[in-house]
Amino acid sequence: MDDSRPAMTHEELLSIATTTVSLQTANRALGIRRSLGYKLAREDRYPCRVIKAGAAYRVPTTDLRRTLGVPELLGQSA
Repeated sequence: MDDSRPAMTHEELLSIATTTVSLQTANRALGIRRSLGYKLAREDRYPCRVIKAGAAYRVPTTDLRRTLGVPELLGQSA
């Protein structure tokens, strides 16, 4: 991931159609550098819930949006 990319907009966050996102995507949304994001995930200090699946880290999309104060779309089922 290129750490110089701007953080995600609310529209980009709402356009995510998957239930979880990669840690790299969550880092970008939160404006966290890649190395710091992995460090926080390893130390269980990431700003929102992180799921470790084998060697990969996944972040629930709803938790990411909630952490950033981005409301869910109306009529969207949980």
